[in-house]
Amino acid sequence: MIPGLPFGAFRWTILSLAVLSQIYLFFRARRAIRSSQRSERFKDRAVNAVGAFLTLIFAVNLFVLYRPIPWVYPPIAAQAGLFYPPAIWGVGSIFSALLLLVVQLFGRLAQLILRLGRRLAGRPESASFSDGRRLFLQAGAGGLFAVPLLLSGYGAAYAGRNGDVRETTLPFGCPLRVVQLTDIHAGIYMNRKQMRHYADRVIALQPDLFVLTGDYITNSLSFLPGCLEEMARVRARYGTFAILGNHEHWYASLSELQTIFRRYGVPLLQNEHRMIRTGYGLFAVSGIDDLRNGEPDLDAALQGLDPAVPTILLSHRPEIFPRAAIQGISLTLSGHYHGGQIKLGMSGAGVSLAQLRTPYPEGLYRSGSSRLYVSRGIGTTFTPVRLNAPPEITLLDLI
Repeated sequence: MIPGLPFGAFRWTILSLAVLSQIYLFFRARRAIRSSQRSERFKDRAVNAVGAFLTLIFAVNLFVLYRPIPWVYPPIAAQAGLFYPPAIWGVGSIFSALLLLVVQLFGRLAQLILRLGRRLAGRPESASFSDGRRLFLQAGAGGLFAVPLLLSGYGAAYAGRNGDVRETTLPFGCPLRVVQLTDIHAGIYMNRKQMRHYADRVIALQPDLFVLTGDYITNSLSFLPGCLEEMARVRARYGTFAILGNHEHWYASLSELQTIFRRYGVPLLQNEHRMIRTGYGLFAVSGIDDLRNGEPDLDAALQGLDPAVPTILLSHRPEIFPRAAIQGISLTLSGHYHGGQIKLGMSGAGVSLAQLRTPYPEGLYRSGSSRLYVSRGIGTTFTPVRLNAPPEITLLDLI
């Protein structure tokens, strides 16, 4: 059993927050409109327009999230006009609603404390807000509402595409230059041009070994051939090896996936390993199926493998690490959590929902002589927004 918040509960928590945030924002907007000095006819139309807007943009976002959209090459106009605005709204509106609610609650608490202080001091209650003060507070609320939306737009337009090459040196027992890509999530938010860009960057790094650790697609198998065709352009000295993630299992059978991987010449490790000889000796690459949606078998993956041979284990989810450490596996490479994808806090730190689901959200972990590295990956899921968790090309200098 994988520790942490189950995916179903996680998904319903986010969906509930999204629905409640739309309801809250509607009533906030309705209250502001009703308190204005405009005609009743204008107020009725404005309230109806806000309700229609919130319903439409939320429905479009849900459709994009939960319905497979096999539009492999959407034009820029479709991305800019149809896909990105609802996605940015979906994330930004949740944080806007939470921020406004917190400020509202603190404001009411402050008013209560002031009233209590006046009563204790025997001072009369102050007069109600003037129109000028009310307008000032409404302008402040509008600013608080806009900030999360602007940050979400930034996360989709810039931060989500500003990938880092994260280089780490680790002991292994066989000198090796390994590049890992994970969580590509080919789809309407990760197109062929972007994947080609990442493949070119990997080629420029001249890896000895290139590994792919799952989630090649987001919500349609239609995107997998293009993704594998781009990744197959990388020619590492000791080859390329791949494993499956949960998204592949959601949208295809194992036999379908194996056929597509063979067609594009990308070796798929399905609970198995490969021995590789170098000028410095032998090492092994082992791969297991997704821990939750596949049929993982670590024992089968390691069967017949000499424990003295340095081994790299590929597992889409990192929760295999305690077992891998017991087995004496030198290095486990994983992904899945996107480094949280949206982290609240200062750059390089912060908290995310991923920390509720796993003890291994991103980065390097150690248990005895075994090490785990969890990459943030390069793609996104549920939303194209990344904040404080930029895409990552992982470069491991093994010594």
